[in-house]
Amino acid sequence: ADEQTCAIVKPDAIEHAALVEAAIHREDQLEIVQRETLTWTPQTAEAFYAEHHGKPFYATLVGFMTSGPIQVMTLAGPGAIGAWRGLAGPTNSERARQVAPTSLRARFGTDGTHNAVHGSDSPAAAAREINIAYQ
Repeated sequence: ADEQTCAIVKPDAIEHAALVEAAIHREDQLEIVQRETLTWTPQTAEAFYAEHHGKPFYATLVGFMTSGPIQVMTLAGPGAIGAWRGLAGPTNSERARQVAPTSLRARFGTDGTHNAVHGSDSPAAAAREINIAYQ
């Protein structure tokens, strides 16, 4: 069965959403099965990032993710989680520019928080995130 992942184009990269989609379409094993552009409420962002609650960057992250429109996508395909994470590149955009210069975070991200895109890190996370992200 195909794996699913929750892919998000963050507010800092929303102007490049079409380029992100183009990169997805070039990946044979990734298909966009659901897509919506919306702006999260603080409640949705807090629920989505509940695992980070209490961490020093939590408030900044929630503030950033509610600062403007985002594009939420459900991607499906064999190994979709790993394929999307590979396309996204390392979490920190500065590191991405060094080790994965063609990755989405290298191209469109700024730093560790303003890093252009989100991707689920496991099937369980993907299921949870897909459930929350479209609210």
